[in-house]
Amino acid sequence: MADNLYPAASRELNQARQALAPETNDAFAAFSKSVFKEGALDAKTKQLIAVAAAHVTQCPYCIRGHTKQALRAGATREEVMEAIWVAAEMRAGAAVAHSSLALDAMNEAGG
Repeated sequence: MADNLYPAASRELNQARQALAPETNDAFAAFSKSVFKEGALDAKTKQLIAVAAAHVTQCPYCIRGHTKQALRAGATREEVMEAIWVAAEMRAGAAVAHSSLALDAMNEAGG
């Protein structure tokens, strides 16, 4: 089913994206390169964060790409899975925290 929902990443799609907005594409590529270069955080840590964020944003391309990059940067399978569980907890925690909005609305509605 996912094959029908998301087209496979391809050189042709990438070239089309570049051709339609070359300056923006180049700016994004530079931004991405800057973000993922070693700095205060090492490459492995950045890739584990990216794996977690990819699961929260539910981007299948990012999940696949950053999982592979995390492993290449030295992350273990256990570290990748732990990062995914952290993302899951944060997503679920946000839903619980936002229950305050529903509780407040119920209080406003009375009864």
